Amino acid sequence: MFSFNMFEPHVGRVFQNRFSTQYRCYSVSMLAGPNDRSDVEKGGKIIMPPSALDQLSRLNITYPMLFKLTNKNSDRMTHCGVLEFVADEGICYLPHWMMQNLLLEEGGLVQVESVNLMVATYSKFQPQSPDFLDITNPKAVLENALRNFACLTTGDVIAINYNEKIYELRVMETKPDKAVSIIECDMNVDFDAPLGYKEPERHMQHPEEPTEEETDPSNYEMDIGFRAFTGSGNRLDGKKKGIEPSPAALDPSDIKRGIPNYDFKMGRITFIRNSRQQPRKTETDDTISNFIAFSGEGQSLRKKGRKP
Repeated sequence: MFSFNMFEPHVGRVFQNRFSTQYRCYSVSMLAGPNDRSDVEKGGKIIMPPSALDQLSRLNITYPMLFKLTNKNSDRMTHCGVLEFVADEGICYLPHWMMQNLLLEEGGLVQVESVNLMVATYSKFQPQSPDFLDITNPKAVLENALRNFACLTTGDVIAINYNEKIYELRVMETKPDKAVSIIECDMNVDFDAPLGYKEPERHMQHPEEPTEEETDPSNYEMDIGFRAFTGSGNRLDGKKKGIEPSPAALDPSDIKRGIPNYDFKMGRITFIRNSRQQPRKTETDDTISNFIAFSGEGQSLRKKGRKP
């Protein structure tokens, strides 16, 4: 007369272990209290009411507590952790970037369900601005910011705060699933090119032909060396009238012009030695070179052999 099904209690227990309820969500700035809760904006965790903790403690759920947030009106969903249970009844507080992903407004309804997620092994991010490239060590900055997150969902745009500036990154890929837990995990991180980033163009350098300005003799390098009688004098009375020197005429030898190397070959360096012309030796140079010090003969006022 009575039939028993040994699997029915197990099915009922699975259904009871699942936490699912609806809350009206608000941003953290609407949270009343004397303390500043800007730390909630820097992570991926929400604040729930105390009744949620009471209900979760009666269920045989796994830790850490992870939740799936769903906006049924826009069919958008994400995943998060819980930070505290201090919100008013029927209300939960979300970071602003999470409300933007869910397309939620202040006071909108959100479905909160407890879930179990696999531990992350790989994730790929795409910065939403090229300004992210100004960070010296982006992986270290992201690793420090992800300590305030509990899980990641593919397609979400998370926000991290660094040097009093907010950077947005889109989660392009996560492994081994589209939603993963990043609590106490060893995860490899990769970055995609930032949104709107353009690689700098590389211009090939081609040998240019000399222009008319380069071939003009007036543009040649001048030999700035010693030139006689080109200075200026000074008067005792301090006046400068009549002491300006007249410009000396330029000598053609003062103009330097390079001699082209017609034997030049690409990839070859030629060292030219003794390129300056050696001065010609004259007879006076020969006499100077034959000079021997203290080789002359002296003269005496007293002649030898003469008696006084």
